[in-house]
Amino acid sequence: MSYYSTKTYGHNIGLSACFRQPKAHSHCRFLHGYSLQFRFTFAADELDEKNWVVDFGGLKPLKAWLEDTFDHKIVLDADDPEMETFNDLEAKGLAELTILDGVGVEKFAYHAWECADELVSKMTNGRCRCVEVECAEHGANSAIYKAVD
Repeated sequence: MSYYSTKTYGHNIGLSACFRQPKAHSHCRFLHGYSLQFRFTFAADELDEKNWVVDFGGLKPLKAWLEDTFDHKIVLDADDPEMETFNDLEAKGLAELTILDGVGVEKFAYHAWECADELVSKMTNGRCRCVEVECAEHGANSAIYKAVD
């Protein structure tokens, strides 16, 4: 790919997610949360008629997906052994759950890439792809998912 552009949804937009890693032997096994940040890298061999890789205005569904998935949610691994407990919290109106195949910033970056790549590929008739997503917990911790052709 020859042309790249990036879109960042920063910590300031408030994607406040709570999650845990039940397999961890550290404090990460406990519920903890961050205002997550996502940085998307888009690529194309050719620019569109406006000389853009991707029309950022067309990414509203991506932002909506991020909000629906992470904002004020407890994000859980589908295999969390305490799923019944969390389902009870949701049934009592104490939490909203998002269930994913894997948790942590590495998996969050992957899941966000899946959403973004499908969206921009459809928006551009395959001209543009999402090639990388970085998900950050804060300034010191982040993970990157990079698509491999």
